[in-house]
Amino acid sequence: MDAKAIQRSLERSGLRCTPQRFAVMAFLMEHSKHPTAAEIFEAVNRADPRSSRATTYNNLRALVQAGLVREVAAEGRAARFDVKGMRHHHFICDRCGTVEDMEWYDVPRPASVSLGKRILRESEIIFRGLCTKCAARHAGRPPE
Repeated sequence: MDAKAIQRSLERSGLRCTPQRFAVMAFLMEHSKHPTAAEIFEAVNRADPRSSRATTYNNLRALVQAGLVREVAAEGRAARFDVKGMRHHHFICDRCGTVEDMEWYDVPRPASVSLGKRILRESEIIFRGLCTKCAARHAGRPPE
């Protein structure tokens, strides 16, 4: 995604395109490894030392609330962030904490009776287990 496309996506979502917000979004567009907020801050701050930790975290929160970025939470570990683009699910490794994209497939919507008065915005599956590398170590074999 080029600079103009990032700017348009921010504006369509009702967010101002500040230099710091643009930098966070651009970093996430370039890195598909699901970085933590701290990793995003470090990278953005290296490029522009005027960017504070609080500004970076606030921008991440705004991007998540605007629906441009997804926060992937793993119990006991720092949340990771992912640009919402193509729909996909996630696999989180119990051992190393790696977050990997998984191919999307449609999940049936729950029956409205089971939702009660809740309003479902979206649903996503998070798979948990051992990634390829950790599974190979667990089995005593070198990773493939």
